[in-house]
Amino acid sequence: MNPEPHAASDRRRLRGGAPIQIGLLGCGTVGGGVLRLLAENSGYLAERAGVPLVVKRVVVRDLEKERVGALDRGLLTTNPEEVVDDPAIDVVVEVMGGETPARALIERAIDRGKGVVTANKLLLAAHGPALLARASARQVDLAFEGAVGGGIPIIRTLRDAFASDWVERVTAILNGTCNYILTRMRDTGASFDAALREAQALGYAEADPSLDVDGHDAAHKLIVLAMLAFGAQVDSADVHTSGIRSIEEADHRYADRFGYTIKHLAIGRDLGDSIELRVHPTLIPKQSVLANVSGVLNAVLLEGRAVGPSLVYGRGAGDLPTAVSVVSDILDVARSIASGVAGMQSRGMSIKPRAVRPLGEIVSRYYLRFAVEDRPGVMGRLAGALGDAGVSIEQIVQQGPTGSGAAPAGGAAARQPAVDVVLITHDAREGLVRNALDAIAREQFLREPVHLFRIEEP
Repeated sequence: MNPEPHAASDRRRLRGGAPIQIGLLGCGTVGGGVLRLLAENSGYLAERAGVPLVVKRVVVRDLEKERVGALDRGLLTTNPEEVVDDPAIDVVVEVMGGETPARALIERAIDRGKGVVTANKLLLAAHGPALLARASARQVDLAFEGAVGGGIPIIRTLRDAFASDWVERVTAILNGTCNYILTRMRDTGASFDAALREAQALGYAEADPSLDVDGHDAAHKLIVLAMLAFGAQVDSADVHTSGIRSIEEADHRYADRFGYTIKHLAIGRDLGDSIELRVHPTLIPKQSVLANVSGVLNAVLLEGRAVGPSLVYGRGAGDLPTAVSVVSDILDVARSIASGVAGMQSRGMSIKPRAVRPLGEIVSRYYLRFAVEDRPGVMGRLAGALGDAGVSIEQIVQQGPTGSGAAPAGGAAARQPAVDVVLITHDAREGLVRNALDAIAREQFLREPVHLFRIEEP
């Protein structure tokens, strides 16, 4: 259906002091929190918006499912068209998640001149720039604070507080599941599997935790942050993404010995001609502010050219923290409509395709852990392979045995026991480090694949 170019201006002109009517797409964990906050804080929100905020329709898949007490079940429908096509509804709130049908419904709502609030990081990572351009062209608001960091006001911080500065770097803990697991591994010596089971039992991890522990959730959020921090439109395939499954108790122990702790970080840098965007486990100094962000908490460290470092920190997930961000967006959009200035949050964002620097070209220090046979000459061959590739060593320790030296099955002679050799490199280009590791992988003394983690100094 063709857009209605004058719908937003007509709504502003005719509404007077009438309530802002809200349609909710989805009523799961976050949607239930939104309804609860709208009900509990209705008087306060009406004062802030200048008009009452009224929920008119709530779209769900199952009409019989138990919902939050704040929901009037007479508002329920399974038909999203009753929200996006209702001319009386001013603001559409999408908390259903996924790309389909959320994208089509949001586009339809925008085309009908409605303000849109979404917490859908996957959709924004894939289609955010196009949706923002669409909203700007229709002069309506598209707000998405709840998409990144739960209750942390990081979108507002980038969009408004840093509007007069140039963001040079973003370093963030964006996934509470990963942060909880790494905290328990570090503090208790638990294995990854044991810490994951604990997180699942407490409701911090899904039955299928892949989206979180493999890094994809954090990568989606980093792409959204990059839109605002660097004005960047990027493809998710260009963002190097790795998770935390390969981290072992020994890595936490060695990191501590060198003065570091392991965190799963989302890192972005503006390099001028390109940007860096990567998500991976990282060693950071124990005295850094991010090292002390523990459990399910999230944090985003911004570095502006003028203001310097600035930290935003808090609960990054859950029904009420995320709902706080969503309701704050509803309030902003409602206030804009009631004041006749709808569309302000979608204007002025210049988002363009930007090149993402290949991983092989980044420069970092590295933690490398090798499980090798305990025999003369191994240390020299490791150092030699790195040196031949142009990678210099800052620190090196040998610790053993690792327990990997059992005799092969079938009565073959026992091999030498395995020991850990752990190296910290000086700054090196990743491509050179990978060349050295390719050469080392061909050595017979290597018992296991190398453990590689980058080192940052946030």
